[in-house]
Amino acid sequence: MASLDGEISRRALLQYGAGVSTTGLLAGCTGGSGGIAAPSQEEGAYSVEIEPVGEVSFDAVPETWVANNGSWADMGIALGREPPKAVWLPGRYHTQYYEEIPDVSVDGDAVQQLWGDGGVGKEQFYELDADVHIFDPNFPLERGGWEETDIERLETQVGPIFGNSIFSRTYPWHEDYRYYTLYEAFEKLSEVFRETERFEAFEEVHADFQSNLAPVVPGRSERPSVAVVWGGGDEPETFYPYVQSEGTSFKHLRDLGVKDALAETDVKDFHSSRGEIDYETLLDIDPEVLLVRGQEAKSASEFSETVVAFMRDHNVASELTAVENGDVYRAGPLYQGPITNLVVTERLARALYDVEEELFDTERVGAIVNGEF
Repeated sequence: MASLDGEISRRALLQYGAGVSTTGLLAGCTGGSGGIAAPSQEEGAYSVEIEPVGEVSFDAVPETWVANNGSWADMGIALGREPPKAVWLPGRYHTQYYEEIPDVSVDGDAVQQLWGDGGVGKEQFYELDADVHIFDPNFPLERGGWEETDIERLETQVGPIFGNSIFSRTYPWHEDYRYYTLYEAFEKLSEVFRETERFEAFEEVHADFQSNLAPVVPGRSERPSVAVVWGGGDEPETFYPYVQSEGTSFKHLRDLGVKDALAETDVKDFHSSRGEIDYETLLDIDPEVLLVRGQEAKSASEFSETVVAFMRDHNVASELTAVENGDVYRAGPLYQGPITNLVVTERLARALYDVEEELFDTERVGAIVNGEF
């Protein structure tokens, strides 16, 4: 890509703010390879609107991009894009899920990290020189140590920002503008990349998946009570509690209809309290199923041989009903896109409801990603 000085004319000032109309000019860079079909390149200017950014205009389809997390990164892969150049934390973009999908793979090691030392690095964005930045600008403002001048400078000198913090609905700064479901956000990104037909093909897969899932989910009285916690390492002693909410990080649990064992207790959600709980607290609640986040890098056998084995030998954890009955599982990722959601929902359906049949067509998903739709 050309130097910044030679490229200023292709980028116009984008003003940041909820509901504020923004405009920008983008020129594409040469796309890479890697087994994912090149996106369609429709001619002519177009614009896409999303809260809190407002309306963003493009004169060509952006090719290089960065994303905040695995939710948006996975959407881009589903739309046939090359992987984003960078995300906040690549360790939480679990590219191993693509092993379940024929002819789809992503080298997670090639995705750079943007988050460090308690914030989002600023200078990296200028080095990456991406055509579009897919993240909610309020996130680096509220949690990443940025100021509005940093947002304005990035939009002016590099490229536009487009996104919404869809994974969670617990941040107080997110109360002032709308949330998007996974597929509402997915549709918005498909408009950015001019891949609405591919999005519609995924909608059909998702609709079929929901139809297949419906008869699998038992009646409410027969559904298990589930506690979702975050516990890292092989021998977790304390956990961050996650009360289920309407964010996309809980879509798989909503689709499976599980009951939230933490919702009717005095335990506060981690997002609001930043508090921890221990095994004694979990024993007081005694959920039928314990789902542990922070363990997605492990396979099912690795999780069983480390975390679950530790709990079985623990003097308090061993008394939990979920541990006694062998109902401790990986909880699924914090960040879910359309492919990730299909994979982890089916995985948990097998664990909770003894599902044996396939709930979605993996070959169909792979074909859509590779442009056969």
